[in-house]
Amino acid sequence: MKSSPIRTAAGLMLAALAALWVLPAPAAQVVRVGAAHFPPYTIRPENGADTGLLPELVAALNSAQSDYRFELVPTSIPRRFGDFKDGRTDMAIFENPEWGWKDIPHTTADMGLEDAEIFVAQNKPGRQQNYFADLKGKRLALYSGYHYEFANFNADPKYLAETYSATLTYSHDSNLLMVLRGRADIALVTRSYLFDYLLRNEKVRDELLVSQRIDQIYHHYAILSPKAPITGEAFGKLLQGLRDNGQMLKIFDPYKIAVVPVAHQ
Repeated sequence: MKSSPIRTAAGLMLAALAALWVLPAPAAQVVRVGAAHFPPYTIRPENGADTGLLPELVAALNSAQSDYRFELVPTSIPRRFGDFKDGRTDMAIFENPEWGWKDIPHTTADMGLEDAEIFVAQNKPGRQQNYFADLKGKRLALYSGYHYEFANFNADPKYLAETYSATLTYSHDSNLLMVLRGRADIALVTRSYLFDYLLRNEKVRDELLVSQRIDQIYHHYAILSPKAPITGEAFGKLLQGLRDNGQMLKIFDPYKIAVVPVAHQ
C-alpha cells in the first residue's frame, strides 16, 4: 500500500521538527566584566564572593535574556586598565571615559546612572559649609586610584600627596575614620557609599559634616572593548529593558543613585 503525498509530507515535516527539537540551543556569548573593589558598586570581602551593586546588576542582566552570559572577573582600580587592554576583560562598568581611558581603544554605552563625590569633615562647633571652599593647607584622605575633579583628574599618588597633603587608602571606611579621629581634615567619599555608611553607623552621623559642595557628578558609562562580544548599542538595549521593568530603580534607588535619561549615542 502506497503512502499518500500528504502523509509523506507530514511525516517529513514531523521528522524535521523532531530534529530541530533535539538540536542544542545556541550557546550564550560570554561577556567578561571587570570587578574592582569599589564600594558600594563592588564589595570584595576577605573571604567569599563579591557583593554589591555590580553583582546585582549582572544577575539581573543574566536573568533577563539568554543571548549573553555576563561573568565577573576580579581586578582592581589601578589594574583594570591593563586587564582591559590585555583582553582579560571585555567591559568595565560604572566608569567614565575621563577616568584614564582616553588613550585606550574603546566604545561607550551610557548607563543612565548618576552618583557624586562629596567632601566630609569632622563636625566641630562653628564649622560651616565654607570650610570646604578652600582645600589648601588641609589634610585630605582619598581613595587610591580615583580620579578627582579638584585635582584635574590626576590620580598620581605622588602628585596628590605633595600637592594636597593627601593620604591614599583603599577603603572609604578608613578615610572616614581618619576624619573622625582627627588624622585627616577632609575625606572625599562617594555619595552612595556615605549614605550606606551612615545607615550602618548611625551613632557617628552627628559627628560628620557633609559638604553641599560636590567634587564631581559621576555619570556612569560602560566601557567596551572593540573585541567585546556585545556592542554598546546592544548593551544599552539590555539596560533599557531593566529600566522598563523597574529593575534598575529597584537596584540603585536604595543607594540614592539617580536613574536618569540616557544621552543619545
